[in-house]
Amino acid sequence: MEGSEGAGRLPRLRLDELLDELQVRIDAVRGTRDRVHSLLEAVLSVGRELDLPHVLRRIVEAAVVLVDAEYGALGVIGDDAKLAQFLTVGVSDEEAEAIGPLPSGHGILGELIRHPEPLRLKELSQHPASYGFPANHPPMRSFLGVPIRVRDEVFGNLYLTEKRGGKEFDGEDETVLSTLAVAAGVAIDNARLYQEARSRQRWLEANSEITASLLSGVEESRVLELIVEHARGITGADLGVVARPVDGTTDVEVAIATGTDADVHRGLILPREGSFAGAAMEVSEPITSPDVAHDSRITAGPPQRFVGLGPAVAVPMGTPQGVRGALLLARAEGGPLFTDAETAPLLAFAGSAALAMELAERRRAAEQLAQLEDRDRIARDLHDLAIQRLFATGMTLQSAARFVDHPQASERLLRAVDDLDETIKIIRSTIFGLRAHDAGPARQGLRVRTAKAVEAAVPALGFTPSLRMEGLIDTDVPASVADEVVAVLGEALSNVARHAHAGSAEAALVVGSGTLTLTVTDDGVGLSEGGRRSGLANLAQRAEKLGGTFTAQARPSGGTHLEWRVPVSR
Repeated sequence: MEGSEGAGRLPRLRLDELLDELQVRIDAVRGTRDRVHSLLEAVLSVGRELDLPHVLRRIVEAAVVLVDAEYGALGVIGDDAKLAQFLTVGVSDEEAEAIGPLPSGHGILGELIRHPEPLRLKELSQHPASYGFPANHPPMRSFLGVPIRVRDEVFGNLYLTEKRGGKEFDGEDETVLSTLAVAAGVAIDNARLYQEARSRQRWLEANSEITASLLSGVEESRVLELIVEHARGITGADLGVVARPVDGTTDVEVAIATGTDADVHRGLILPREGSFAGAAMEVSEPITSPDVAHDSRITAGPPQRFVGLGPAVAVPMGTPQGVRGALLLARAEGGPLFTDAETAPLLAFAGSAALAMELAERRRAAEQLAQLEDRDRIARDLHDLAIQRLFATGMTLQSAARFVDHPQASERLLRAVDDLDETIKIIRSTIFGLRAHDAGPARQGLRVRTAKAVEAAVPALGFTPSLRMEGLIDTDVPASVADEVVAVLGEALSNVARHAHAGSAEAALVVGSGTLTLTVTDDGVGLSEGGRRSGLANLAQRAEKLGGTFTAQARPSGGTHLEWRVPVSR
């Protein structure tokens, strides 16, 4: 009996083993099915997005879920074979801030850039390319990375670390992630094509609006503002600037500035060599910078004006007749670099700015010519008609006076003849004024005269001072006050050159609310005790003569601050 019971127990044990094995296989099939289903859902989820930043974020989130990783990242490779963008999942904002700057593509991350093939590691620190983590970085051991290709070019890499449960990534994880990377490449390509199509449409709409403004006769400054606003909106820039040459000098003036710290830039006059916009005008082609705040080509102007800004691009505004200025755009620090795909339409768009300036200039010339022709016609009519008739009337009255016997009547006739002679003199003076087309220095605007005064001081100073101008300077400042301003600025800069031993200086001319304010600041030795003050007394007298004030004081950081303020009336 016992033998038969033992013989029966063996088949049951074998059956249990087969059932257990079958259950394992069923679980494996079910797990594979669930994983394939999750992969398909992830592919569909990624493919539904058309906005590129959302696509990239969705790819990382899907990858983390598929391979059950604690941390995930997607690195976008830039033109310099380094990471231009780095999106993370699993790291909080506080942890990211404690870690510091995002990686640029060294160590293991750079290994995938140099060799775009799947890389799976049980212990990340044991790889030869690994050299540890920065301070406050969470510990990571297991690693899985795969490249993302878009049209046979490597767009970036997926990085997954720390598989949950202390496990290591296996071959199935690698296959699943590689499949997701293929789908991600298609989704990224679609999103980029959609983005390019939308960008082209927006550029076309902007060009259409600019063209309509030009044809409708909108003034030049408003057209330039529209150009900067559209360029900033389409490229996502935080600062937009239009700079153009100052006539008769090698300087450039910031005519339009909108966005971040626009007031710091607006009205600045800078040397072409030493400014970012001037560099683009000099080479007549677009230039870019990954960090405009520390760009070595920028050596002039207020040093802090680009603080907080990073990637920048400057494109020349050119026409067949030459370069008329430059359009500068800058993004906040840490923003994406300007790509060739963005620069190409921007260059064409900047041509619209040059066209606006050229059309405005031709319109002004046509209006001036029409005005001069009208003046000539008026002068001719006054001479040929009015003067001749007045002269004839005077002759008639003068001859008629001989036939008038009454003394008072005769006196009145002669007085009328004298009045007619005086009127003829006034009209002739008016004709002379209408026909006098003086283009000498006295006819130049205060803006140009101020820029020339600064430029004239450069040889004595040994450097080019920065100049900022704001307000209706050529409109609201009377000629008599303008002459005083030029004289005061020249004397102030001369004092800096002779006594201050300065390395830099800044002049500012601001007109507004019925007041003109001229300030000159330097970083020199400051006001000396007991020194000669005749030059400063002269500046004070000029201000008092116009009902204004003058102050000179030492700066806390060293140097001198002069302020000359007078009232002006339009």
